[in-house]
Amino acid sequence: MNNDVLKLADDLVLTRMGYGAMQLAGPNAFGPPRDRAEAVRVLRTAVELGITHIDTCDYYGPAETNKIIKEALFPYADQLRIVTKIGFRRGAGGSWDPSPHNLREQVQDNLTHLGLDSLDAVNLRVEGPGSIAERFAELAEMRGEGLVRHLGLSNVTAEQIAEARGIAPVVFVQNLYNIVLRDDDALIDELAADGIGFVPFFPLGGFNPVQSGVLAEVAAQVGASVQQTALAWLLRRSPNILLIPGTSSVAHLRANVAAADVELSDEHFARLNGLTAVD
Repeated sequence: MNNDVLKLADDLVLTRMGYGAMQLAGPNAFGPPRDRAEAVRVLRTAVELGITHIDTCDYYGPAETNKIIKEALFPYADQLRIVTKIGFRRGAGGSWDPSPHNLREQVQDNLTHLGLDSLDAVNLRVEGPGSIAERFAELAEMRGEGLVRHLGLSNVTAEQIAEARGIAPVVFVQNLYNIVLRDDDALIDELAADGIGFVPFFPLGGFNPVQSGVLAEVAAQVGASVQQTALAWLLRRSPNILLIPGTSSVAHLRANVAAADVELSDEHFARLNGLTAVD
């Protein structure tokens, strides 16, 4: 696997092709997995393939995914970095409820279920515009206490990022972005200039998989799947992009990781750059 790394801090060096653990829980990231043994195999295979960046959070399940990560990988390899999120809770029946309060409790839940004394990095998940200063300051306080080493943000605007950076360093931003949804194009370039990583969530479209005639044509020409080609485009789009495609299947994991070896010519890259959501 040709998996480049991105160094965001001396103790935070991540493979650009990572793994997102959301799908290890049950449907809609709620409840236990259909096949726990396969979930364990997926995680162990990811590490065997050289991945050092696993993205998770305690509201997947809730807690199911983090418990599986601990079962599969504890004690954790020295180079492995587990990135989690706080800011939501799961309601009855699996609803997703913004939870801007009890952030300390959410950090502690992640620590407990992962079996850690300190979290490598935590993203503050934000829902909607407005000031995030109070919440981010609380997270920064936990960083000062050693409960968290590095801070990130998820689902945020440029203004919210600037506000947070005035409080404490931000190592990466996790926003919706993929080959057909590119609202954050300018933001990615700005973050790259400042040495801040960008982690697209739903890099393959999530619940609405990316589809495009042009993308399908380019994929056929480079001998890769549509999904692999879309991931390869993201890796080439900017050197600060880190990918966390998720799956509950070892075979699908291997296919995602193989996207790091897909080579796009300048012509192919230019064609894909011109894509829109309706192509």
